[in-house]
Amino acid sequence: MSEQIDAHPGSPSSRPAHETFPSSSRLPSGVVTFLLSDVEGSTRLWEGDEGTMGAAIARHYELLDAAITLHGGVRPVEQGGGDSVVGVFAQPSDAIAAALHAQRTFAHEPWPGGQVLRIRIALHTGEAQLRGNDYYVGRTVIRCARLRAVAHGGQTVLSGATRDLVADRLPDDADLRDLGSHRLKDLGAPERVWQLCHPDLADEFPPLRSLNAFANNLPTQLTSFVGRDAELAELRTVLE
Repeated sequence: MSEQIDAHPGSPSSRPAHETFPSSSRLPSGVVTFLLSDVEGSTRLWEGDEGTMGAAIARHYELLDAAITLHGGVRPVEQGGGDSVVGVFAQPSDAIAAALHAQRTFAHEPWPGGQVLRIRIALHTGEAQLRGNDYYVGRTVIRCARLRAVAHGGQTVLSGATRDLVADRLPDDADLRDLGSHRLKDLGAPERVWQLCHPDLADEFPPLRSLNAFANNLPTQLTSFVGRDAELAELRTVLE
């Protein structure tokens, strides 16, 4: 699997042309924890006041870069358009500390023109795959992107894999809330999702935007053979 992270549609890129990223030699490999974020409702915010939004997005990058760097993370070459941000950590406890730092900073930031930016963050741990030496591909980063897509602005969610690694290494006063098992777009296996909770963060959110939120009578697909019932029937006939 070599899919890149989905670009966030509708948001012009405001990343400064002079900004640099870590050299490829600094990108961690093996088992890592990804932090993926984007801005909730950014298309609507861009449509409202492009000048103010441009200043707010520039500040948004500064805050996230600072949180990721402070807690030992690195940034690969930008993998999505618009306002998406990727951080990579060798230690999952550092990733959750960075996420908490970022959300607390965003909640108290005096945004330009009274604009309010709220980010959704997802954390997932797994085997990292580098394409060349510039950016990540593969199942781990894709699952993290799908997890980010179901969250809400101001909310940080963790996969079950990350939760198991940080449950006893949480930042002070932080806790994790079990949001249940959810089916994510294009992924066969459901994901147990956990929410990062802290007294400084918003606590109540609408239900996750997972496939569970849409009523249907279709069975849960447990493998990658989605939409290949004809091929499976033919295979059964051949075997018989």
